[in-house]
Amino acid sequence: MITLSASAQEHFRKLIEQQALPGVGIRVHAVDAGTPKGDCQLEFSEPTDRNGSEWEIECEGFSLFVDADSVPFLDGATVDFDRTDTGGQLTIRAPALRGSAPDENASVVERVRYVIETEINPQLASHGGRVSLREVTAEGIVVLQFGGGCHGCGNVDRTLRGGVESTLKTRVPGVTGVVDATDHDTGSNPYFERQARG
Repeated sequence: MITLSASAQEHFRKLIEQQALPGVGIRVHAVDAGTPKGDCQLEFSEPTDRNGSEWEIECEGFSLFVDADSVPFLDGATVDFDRTDTGGQLTIRAPALRGSAPDENASVVERVRYVIETEINPQLASHGGRVSLREVTAEGIVVLQFGGGCHGCGNVDRTLRGGVESTLKTRVPGVTGVVDATDHDTGSNPYFERQARG
């Protein structure tokens, strides 16, 4: 499941010894798992913090506890600690943490979601925006909902046609078009103000 190098175990053991609390271990869980923002969080774990659903990995002198819902994303992970002149660097490599590209058997919906999360939303985030999938019609039309800085933005049509639609058509076979289902008149903090209709 998770492999800790000898140096990582020694590092954690020293940290736990400084706590001087009986039964303290290390807890690891995945944050934003399955998305491009996926990351790991490590913290001390006292016996009263645990609910019994955690997976326990017995190490030399302590236990590592993995939250049950994080297990699929941390399976195959490795933890290492490299000593440096200024202390050290803890490295966690978890191949499944940020998800993987859908395989050839994946549905159009799965493929669209993956492209939205890995390519489109990271670009929109620079303007405080995001987009979410509402549905994919039988005709291959992707229906989207814009949020954040894209909700009510004056450039949303350009973003939709020039960026989102072209990316989805290129990356996902079967996508024939994109429709924006957002009520942009209700946007409260657009990146660009919309022009008044006159």
